[in-house]
Amino acid sequence: MKIRHSLTGNEAMAEAMRQINPDVVAAYPITPQTEIVQLFSNSVADGKVNTEFVTVESEHSAMSATIGASAAGARAMTATSANGLAYMWEVVYIAASMRLPIVMPVVNRALSGPINIHCDHSDTMGARDSGWIQIYSENSQEAYDNLIQAIRIAEHKDIQLPVMVCMDGFIISHGMEIIEAEDDETVRKFIGVRKPQYSLLNKDEPVTMGPLDLQDFYFEHKKQQAEAMKNSAQVILDVAKEWKEMTGRSYDMLDEYCMEDAEIAIVAIGSAAGTAKVAVDALRAKGVKAGLVKVRVFRPFPKEEIAKALAKTKAVAIMDRAESFADFGGPLFRDIRASLYEYDLRPKTVSYVYGLGGRDVTLDTINQVYADLERLVKGEQIPMLNHLGVRE
Repeated sequence: MKIRHSLTGNEAMAEAMRQINPDVVAAYPITPQTEIVQLFSNSVADGKVNTEFVTVESEHSAMSATIGASAAGARAMTATSANGLAYMWEVVYIAASMRLPIVMPVVNRALSGPINIHCDHSDTMGARDSGWIQIYSENSQEAYDNLIQAIRIAEHKDIQLPVMVCMDGFIISHGMEIIEAEDDETVRKFIGVRKPQYSLLNKDEPVTMGPLDLQDFYFEHKKQQAEAMKNSAQVILDVAKEWKEMTGRSYDMLDEYCMEDAEIAIVAIGSAAGTAKVAVDALRAKGVKAGLVKVRVFRPFPKEEIAKALAKTKAVAIMDRAESFADFGGPLFRDIRASLYEYDLRPKTVSYVYGLGGRDVTLDTINQVYADLERLVKGEQIPMLNHLGVRE
């Protein structure tokens, strides 16, 4: 049975967590994520879940406690944002290296300094090579759906990797939308029960976790992680297919909008894609062949899907809500440019860094990008690297 709710993104995440009913949740507050674990703690207090809720003294401790619980065989979760993710840094890598299927909502927020509590993707983009699968959400509905699917992806026997489910801070986390949720029984049947292959609590088959790993085996273990990440792409698609069959809501590695005959296109992640769709509709009404590609899964990176989606375009703007300080575009730009390198026919690509620290992304902002692409198609020169909406 489907249930319609008016929920913020944080409330949608907390509702998904209640339905998942994890064995252990370790929690430490940080804006704008705090509300997720706060709302979930109400479910614990009201007896709606049987989760062991651990209040810890820091984000480092939150991830450490989650690692311990997961290694013991529990379905374990936590949540964070920005500086909290940075404070977890050491153990974020350990969680992936130990192949623990932890699922963590991350509400995207700018990393300090200066101190800023609003949205950009500098936190999770900074962790893009930590070994975690990364799934991004355009709205509250996707945040809810992605979080439930993430459990199945992380715990798949051939994957066993942690997953970050990301959504834009305040824009989605505190914005109210109508979402369609599934009933508790449907969700719990979909995710099943975690059946760990190894557990620290299994005295009959003792294992060592987190040992010293020097020249003899470290390289091989990293290669195994890389293979699991590579294999996760098919698992993500398989889980999405099951989710569609159950709910009618469809997901892929990326989402193409009006791309069938698009000559110019934007590639974006997160909530900005919703604004871009409105701009595309208006441009299409004027006869402009504009399109949009929204990247849902950033790790593993959907290089083949990206190349196929952009194959017929003439000019593409790749939008990053994070500054990489490389003077060569943001993380998404560089990955996409590299994905297109092997193809003889490839569009002109330009980088736009936008929305840092929560700066608004309006229709005028997006229209400016499409206007630049039209100029580029006509043969005019525009800079390869642009900071969109910044005051000079």
